[in-house]
Amino acid sequence: MERRVVVTAASAITPIGHAKDELIHSLINGKSGVKKIRGDDLLTDRVESQVFGTVGYPIDFSFKRKYRKTMGPVAFYACQVVKEALESAGLAQEFISSGRLGVAFGSTHGSPTVQRQIYEHFFSGSEEKFSAIGAVDYLKSMVHTTAVNITKMFEITGRVISSSTACTTSSQSIGYGYEAIKYGMQDAMVCGGADEYDTTTVAVFDNLLACSTEYNQTPHLTPRPFDTKRDGLVVGEGAGAVLLEEYEFAKKRGANILGEVIGFWCGNNGGDLILPNMDGIKETIVQGLKNAGIGPEDVDFVSAHATATKMGDVAESMAIAKVYGKGPCVTGLKGYMGHTMGSCGVIETIITLYMMEKGFMAPTLNLEEVDPRCDTIRHTGRLRETPIKIASIQNFAFGGVNTSLFLKKV
Repeated sequence: MERRVVVTAASAITPIGHAKDELIHSLINGKSGVKKIRGDDLLTDRVESQVFGTVGYPIDFSFKRKYRKTMGPVAFYACQVVKEALESAGLAQEFISSGRLGVAFGSTHGSPTVQRQIYEHFFSGSEEKFSAIGAVDYLKSMVHTTAVNITKMFEITGRVISSSTACTTSSQSIGYGYEAIKYGMQDAMVCGGADEYDTTTVAVFDNLLACSTEYNQTPHLTPRPFDTKRDGLVVGEGAGAVLLEEYEFAKKRGANILGEVIGFWCGNNGGDLILPNMDGIKETIVQGLKNAGIGPEDVDFVSAHATATKMGDVAESMAIAKVYGKGPCVTGLKGYMGHTMGSCGVIETIITLYMMEKGFMAPTLNLEEVDPRCDTIRHTGRLRETPIKIASIQNFAFGGVNTSLFLKKV
């Protein structure tokens, strides 16, 4: 028997705010979280792109030392949003440790900050530094560091799913968490993703000529999803967590329900690992709709992946148009904060849930003149006060991994 799955708590650390009220304020007022890149004495002087979606505010990480010793910056982000989500949900510790709660959480590549320190020690030529590298360094840096530090800190004993599929990491985590509950393998899952401040990711995309470089002196004007003057993506940092629960369990305990996950699909282009693929994106949307048991006409709002690359935005626009026409309003939320990599899917899901709750649709920031090749869809060009009953969150990653997630207001 298939079971209903609902979202009962959420928390996000983003370039445009941390608390729900801060995020909503930024969306309504068109506030950008993109700033000048911070110097790192290594790569920032060698890259053309000098902008970054930055978490520029202090966060009170009040974790005990026994937890901190295995955590790099990305795990601090992950554990903080999970801590806030679990506290908001009010789950009893007995349930958290019962095996009925699992974790689906990931990052793009663990902690680059710690990895860099390890490599510096490796190649320093110092026997003392080389010998100092230990298990704790690996635990801080490994690709599944977020998931396992979460299980350690909160004594979670259920299944662990640690996704690492670049831009689809956290949307895939939500989807796999949804399936674990839907098919009776868990009663609840804490899902999401995180990525820390990292200039190596900037360097990779910069070398591919995919990063924004024309707005280095005016960071708030980039990225520009779907705009004629877009010139590439902006790398960002952040984290997000959602708590998913089986509907009857959540209702019985009186949980606050933010929305229902009604469908998910994850597919692959089956070809090129870098270039966007319109057919692959389209098929992922179509299969997601089938999984949700709805038609294109039922969707009110689409949170597009929309990284502001030249080809990516065009391919996604074409795919959306083939499935939806000019039906739902489409917003590229990365215009506000850049591409927060492994955390973008969950952050965009949380923002969509907040808009669903408050009854508005945020416009795509910095979209001033729509690229004619992207003008086949219904862009959210201004703040719209209108209910969202069903929304879709789309993400597409390096490696050809595509996801579509569908939410319904309860």
